[in-house]
Amino acid sequence: MRIVVSEFMSLDGVVQAPGGPEEDTDGGFAHGGWSHPFFDPEVVGGAFAEGLSRAEALLFGRRTWRTMAAAWPERAGDPFADQMNALPKYVVSETLTDDELTWENSRRIPGDKAVAGIRELHETAGGDLAVMGSPTLVRTLLREGLVDELRLIRMPVLLGGGKTIFPDDGGLRTLELVSSVTSGTGAQVCTYRPAAGA
Repeated sequence: MRIVVSEFMSLDGVVQAPGGPEEDTDGGFAHGGWSHPFFDPEVVGGAFAEGLSRAEALLFGRRTWRTMAAAWPERAGDPFADQMNALPKYVVSETLTDDELTWENSRRIPGDKAVAGIRELHETAGGDLAVMGSPTLVRTLLREGLVDELRLIRMPVLLGGGKTIFPDDGGLRTLELVSSVTSGTGAQVCTYRPAAGA
């Protein structure tokens, strides 16, 4: 399966709490919901719909899984929500127990076995394994060379600090820009893949 990461991102690389004020306040982050003014249903919404149409399963870190599990089941009847709810879901967590996995088709990958478990999924045949949010997990995936496609929805805003997805290990990772679309709100959907030979 290809691992495809989609992220809302500010110009200064922040991915924390794009959806709402209470989504993630770690570190005193006070700008939750910052992506809303720049959301364009056709370009930005279309990018997510297209990505989900190729997904065979979803992969989350614990916090993002909890946020999604609290939101999507109650939106049943909407085609996007129905697909989110129906797809197999994997959540990397040390602390969640199997009986807490109440969102339909959710399975836990123990945190101490995350890289091996994800590598095993990556090596299986099939469609895309889609990752949204989950900055700690995405940093690990990038560091381990497990990301096949990185779709950044860059919003024209500076947030001055917050969580990012980029490893800070000093490693050089070269990417190739394979497509870029700009919406009327100034949001850019940029798709990258690891450069050949990188």
